[in-house]
Amino acid sequence: MPQPSLPEPGPQARDVRRLQPDPLVDRPTFVARYRARCFDPAFDVAESEIDRLVDIAWQGYIEGRKTPRTMKAGPEFADPDYDLAVEWKANRDAVLAAQARQRDADAPRRILLVCASPRSEHTCPGESSKTWRLLEAAHGVLEEAGADCDVLELNRLTSEYGRQIHPCKACVSTAMPLCHWPCSCYPNHGLGQAPDWMAEIYVQWAAAHGVLIVTPVHWNHVPSVLKLMMDRLVCADGGNPDPTRTQGKKPDLAKQIELDGWDYPQHLAGRAFGVIVHGDAEGTRAVRHALTDWLQGMGLVDAGYAAQLDRYIGYYQPYATSHRALDAEDALFEEARNVARALLERVEQSRRGQAEAGADLEAPRKK
Repeated sequence: MPQPSLPEPGPQARDVRRLQPDPLVDRPTFVARYRARCFDPAFDVAESEIDRLVDIAWQGYIEGRKTPRTMKAGPEFADPDYDLAVEWKANRDAVLAAQARQRDADAPRRILLVCASPRSEHTCPGESSKTWRLLEAAHGVLEEAGADCDVLELNRLTSEYGRQIHPCKACVSTAMPLCHWPCSCYPNHGLGQAPDWMAEIYVQWAAAHGVLIVTPVHWNHVPSVLKLMMDRLVCADGGNPDPTRTQGKKPDLAKQIELDGWDYPQHLAGRAFGVIVHGDAEGTRAVRHALTDWLQGMGLVDAGYAAQLDRYIGYYQPYATSHRALDAEDALFEEARNVARALLERVEQSRRGQAEAGADLEAPRKK
């Protein structure tokens, strides 16, 4: 089979900086970290089995077996003979299927609701979040209108076994084509970075006609659980849908592709969004602005003034009575419902072909 025509990296593309110390750990450190998951004395009866698993995991680590199960890419990719990770290929196929459903004019309206608080009664706080209550108010309006809804509870990262979103590795900052759509950085089995919840989350975003994010303010910023998802969605804004073009993660190839001209495809463009931000003392407006800037930067469509809300609950009052403060905020619950109504209206307009002003303009600057 003839080799694919890949760009020959020039001097600028070959300028790949490698300056930082190697994070490779020795075997005793590796074993200690692996065994830390078996701290419970109940594991003592399986000492020999754990030793065997440690040996297998150590071999995967020192050999760098990131993707131990692969399959040939096939004719739809630039290099059909390239060995793609089976997990990435399955995730990519699921994303494509979701995108196809989303473009189907006869498909039901689908809204993704994101509960961005890490708090719930199922972990240390012992109490539901105010974020959840506001999301449920919006959810009720959407269901009454007949919309299909996916609810993404990011608090599952703190309360559900095995739920993980691994941090973004910033491939984009080396070259945009090095960042694949969907992300191919994870799972990394050799480093024990598996599973990765983002595989499912990419499908939910791809399937949505509209997205509603409800979030508290943490230290003048979004909560860490939301920021993890935001960072990992960078691949939706210009990501490369064909990892064979970069032969996996070869930075010089990716740099040359970008230097030759990259089109920065926005894989989630056109979906409508709404935002609800609440806080107790400061930061609501700044967080709302940050979220709307991020979403618009990915090409999502602002559903209008009524779909952007920031409010304080129990301003400078005790946290212990914050739910009681929310109980008294009938107007805030109705504002949250209005965010859902405005979002749904924008979705309907989009599905009728009513694009926002300037939607067809070509951006003179690419990221």
